[in-house]
Amino acid sequence: MATALAGGLASARVVSSDQIAASDVSPEALAAFVGQTGGRAVASNRELVAGSDVIVLSVKPQMAAGVMSEIAEEMDESKLLVSIVAGLPLAALARELPGGRLVRVMPNTPCLIGAGASAFSLGRGTTADDGQLVQQLMSAVGTCLSLDERLMDAVTGLSGSGPAFVYAMIEAMSDGGVKAGLPRVAATQLAAATVAGAARMVMETGEHPGALKDQVTSPAGTTIAGLAELENRGLRGALIEAVNAAAGRAGELAEQANAVQRTSK
Repeated sequence: MATALAGGLASARVVSSDQIAASDVSPEALAAFVGQTGGRAVASNRELVAGSDVIVLSVKPQMAAGVMSEIAEEMDESKLLVSIVAGLPLAALARELPGGRLVRVMPNTPCLIGAGASAFSLGRGTTADDGQLVQQLMSAVGTCLSLDERLMDAVTGLSGSGPAFVYAMIEAMSDGGVKAGLPRVAATQLAAATVAGAARMVMETGEHPGALKDQVTSPAGTTIAGLAELENRGLRGALIEAVNAAAGRAGELAEQANAVQRTSK
């Protein structure tokens, strides 16, 4: 996710490659980051934080406590820390980091191509200027909303995990095209373009998805036959439960992270 976000910001020319740096315990992951973003590698997390004004914390939830303990001494009020750790609440960040301004962001991987969907919540010490900066950074790589932190698990389940659900839909639609006789490459291209076009219609027209659906659906036509089959197979219910399952898992990760923090005290 860090690579996708940094690469998207560089592509959008919000920051230059020489302003991007990263540290990682995995040499392979660090090399991939540098290769895809043009940024530079830094030897340690403490060195990275000491030399940065804005720090993006992008680690697995179970690793967050250890990393925050490592960088705590380098954090002061001049530093803005933007956490994209799934399920990690602002209160947990504040407990581990006595200094610094804190923001929680939930982005998704399409940030890499400027088509992300993210939300952020401001935390301790932040100013209106910090909010504007985060809005600017995240809007440069897609859609960005400012939301109350209590909604962040839901954001994680919807837009954070959502691309994987859409990829599964595109793959299934492509399979359907192949079953109907299309070559695989053509089926996948048509399926992906159809999803992208439908999403743009929702975003650009502002109409309710149901209204747009009805515009495609003729009496006794092909579309209603397909929609009836989707209802029979429970597609809508499956997608609703997928989002809620992912959101629930985000909440579980938060509890696990809190438990690790309590154990480490």
